[in-house]
Amino acid sequence: MVSQKLSEQELINAICLHVADKRQVTPQEVSVELMWDEDYGYSAEVWVGERKQVLIESNLIEAVRFYLHQYLGRDPYSAGLEFQFDDEEGITVLIR
Repeated sequence: MVSQKLSEQELINAICLHVADKRQVTPQEVSVELMWDEDYGYSAEVWVGERKQVLIESNLIEAVRFYLHQYLGRDPYSAGLEFQFDDEEGITVLIR
């Protein structure tokens, strides 16, 4: 299978779409801020209206798998996911 890379914006879109689906709101009502920390790894702060939720890496993986299945038509469970951080590209996801 060919490797693919999701940009930081595509990762944010995946999270917005997944949270919107779970909360039954439109993706435009969801705001996301991605974070990376040496101690805690990858995470995101998500706002729906005034409510804030912190997503840990396993939640981000769930969102990417949702995006792969629903929007890219790929088998979400056969794909290996690797989060990467780069000063120029930000947080990206390598899909194998």
